[in-house]
Amino acid sequence: MKIAFLTDPLSQFKTYKDSTFAMMREAAKRGYTIYAFGPEQLALESGQVVANVMRITLTGDADDWYRADAPVALPLHAFDAVLQRKDPPFDMEYIYATYLLELAESKGARVFNKPAAIRNHNEKLSIAQFSQFTAPTLVTRDEQRIRAFHREHQDVILKPLDGMGGAGIFRIGADGMNLGSVIETLTLQGTRTIMVQRYIPEIVHGDKRILLIGGKVVPFALARIPQNGEVRGNLAAGGIGVAQDLSARDLEIAQTLAPELYRRGLLLVGLDVIGSCLTEVNVTSPTCFQEITQQKGFDVAAMFIDALEQALA
Repeated sequence: MKIAFLTDPLSQFKTYKDSTFAMMREAAKRGYTIYAFGPEQLALESGQVVANVMRITLTGDADDWYRADAPVALPLHAFDAVLQRKDPPFDMEYIYATYLLELAESKGARVFNKPAAIRNHNEKLSIAQFSQFTAPTLVTRDEQRIRAFHREHQDVILKPLDGMGGAGIFRIGADGMNLGSVIETLTLQGTRTIMVQRYIPEIVHGDKRILLIGGKVVPFALARIPQNGEVRGNLAAGGIGVAQDLSARDLEIAQTLAPELYRRGLLLVGLDVIGSCLTEVNVTSPTCFQEITQQKGFDVAAMFIDALEQALA
């Protein structure tokens, strides 16, 4: 099997925790051939979507971890699978890449997650499709609506719809201090739509990442626990990851969403759950494979490649 990874530069990988690396390592263990390319290498030429791809060989070394052959231009349908693993920002370049990948699908390429499904599932807004599991939520650019929501709920979180890693998240307490400034900053003076949610106190116990693979639930979550007075548990914001068993509520949420999201073309999904509330549905490049495997001994990457094989069968 030949697998092409659309990903960030390989030189930026932190192999001790990178989930894409874990996928590559498992694929290589099974004898599959690995290729890598970035979105800047994508092109539409003579009606075919091609990419300048590098064949990758893993060395087993933690730092000098791969060898790459010289790039060659190949159509994406030449691969058994193309894995979309590019991190956000989910900007217009990201969207253009999904259009190209969708064109490649029309020529026979097998792309995971499906590019149309990625576009259709904004990682913040998608929770509105499962409102039975969410905290009170407002999506708007209107300052007066935001102020009214704050008056009702007193303690709120405001965040952009296109952020990642906890970037741009603000908490405003009952005193409303700096609410106007935060609204102006996040909405760009009323020109950009944002999300506002009632603050969930259980964040002190962690923002849980629950992985869904091939319509099934990984049996452990990674609770990302805020540190040093932070309200954000994201690992990129300094949170500490602690793998733990799923609670009954976690399972209820995950088992409800897993088959439906898989049906929509999402092979891999990362749910974010705080307390009993679903807060995000991550579909671009969900992570936390290695942390769960290292702490609980459950091989998440093996489950993922198993699911990929089944999807391709």
